[in-house]
Amino acid sequence: MFKKISVFGVGLIGGSFALALKKAAAVQEVVGVGRRMETLARAKELGIIDTACDVVADAVIGADLILIAAPVAQTEAILASIAPHLQPGTVVTDAGSTKSDVVVAARKMLGDKIGQFVPGHPIAGREQNGPDAAIVDLYVGKKTVLAPLPENSAEDVERVAGAWKRCGAIIHRLTAEEHDRVFAAVSHLPHLLAYALVDDIARKPHADLLFQYAASGFRDFTRIAGSSPEMWRDISLANQAALLGELDAYMEQLASLRALLAERDGKSIESVYANAQRARHNWIKTIEAAEQQNKQGGD
Repeated sequence: MFKKISVFGVGLIGGSFALALKKAAAVQEVVGVGRRMETLARAKELGIIDTACDVVADAVIGADLILIAAPVAQTEAILASIAPHLQPGTVVTDAGSTKSDVVVAARKMLGDKIGQFVPGHPIAGREQNGPDAAIVDLYVGKKTVLAPLPENSAEDVERVAGAWKRCGAIIHRLTAEEHDRVFAAVSHLPHLLAYALVDDIARKPHADLLFQYAASGFRDFTRIAGSSPEMWRDISLANQAALLGELDAYMEQLASLRALLAERDGKSIESVYANAQRARHNWIKTIEAAEQQNKQGGD
């Protein structure tokens, strides 16, 4: 399917993408580009990439597809380095968790080549980072959101979609603005809350005692606080407006619950909890039904 794919960022996201395409026999050569040669060397040792490259021109020229899988704050600089060498026929995509800022950066750096950039976001991850965290089946049965631009050709969008499908992903489409509003609520805010809770506990004078008795509920709620601080700093700032809106709404909910607790209004507290329980049960049923449908479709 692809003769040459270049991956900027060979950690969990980019590395798993490369491994999946290799397993599917969908690519002849994977070129890795990164900030540290030792990271690229490790990716090559693990079989994630075939070639470690520190010259952007060599990575870009002749590539069928370029994936930017670096923290979103690096996207503009990476696009600037790619632009002078970007040839007709090469498609560029990204895996960033925000899209509006990425589109702005792409328009600024690619200019009249913007049609060759198809924004994307695979909805999958782990708490580990780096090449050693990459796994071949990370994207199997998971959603990948594409946010095509008006300038994109249907062929280029399908090329990107086809790559993710070969990784086992299910393709969804949103506009960049829709994407950022949705993920501010269901991804970016939960990460902010998890980081805030663990940081709050860690700063208490009796933190050791508290962590000693923290059990599965605390572990499950705060699991995502084990993710990369650099990456989530960048995501939070990139989606600042939408995240602030969701945070303000959540703080109103907390203030409301605090008032109910202060008033010992057990009936109203239980009503909030019951509504949340129903919503979560329905969400889980929907996920399980979709997974079963995808499994049957793949049989």
